[in-house]
Amino acid sequence: MGGQPKGLLPVPGSGEPLVVHSLRVSADAGYAACWLVGDLPAYDDVAGGLMLAGFRGRLGDDPAGVGPLGGLRALLMAGAQLGLEQVVAVACDMPFVTAPLLGALRTHASDAAVVAARRDPSAPWEPLLARYRPRAVLPALDAALSAGTRSFQALLATVDVARFEADGVTRALDDWDRPEDVRSE
Repeated sequence: MGGQPKGLLPVPGSGEPLVVHSLRVSADAGYAACWLVGDLPAYDDVAGGLMLAGFRGRLGDDPAGVGPLGGLRALLMAGAQLGLEQVVAVACDMPFVTAPLLGALRTHASDAAVVAARRDPSAPWEPLLARYRPRAVLPALDAALSAGTRSFQALLATVDVARFEADGVTRALDDWDRPEDVRSE
């Protein structure tokens, strides 16, 4: 993104930074606790002063240096410490995720260890638009990390995953990874 953290890009319509949008729609969906996960101090400037219900600040990866699975582990551990039965991971580069969509994910009827979106039945799971049950996933995640696994898809192959389908989920999966992905629609 030309050296700019993508979470600081403005969301179409509101103009709020992507990272703030992700936290706000999570709070608006009724989540009791919301964290910003990862070690990017640039986000502290925009998220540090937020007065959102349930916002609990930033979590560093746990363990650090293992990539995105370290962020997932930090989130699952924080949720488990609060006694939460489930936590939802949402990437900050998905500008079209909405509070109603996250509400539907929160209340999805499946008891699977993970409930995740995917573009179609043969597509990979989207691990950052997914609901996790910490007690069910943490043992598999710890085993994967101990074995040197760094892949979300490899982790998800070891646990029960149910597909999340809802109005707007395909649109919500649009993320901004490259400058040409950014659009105002």
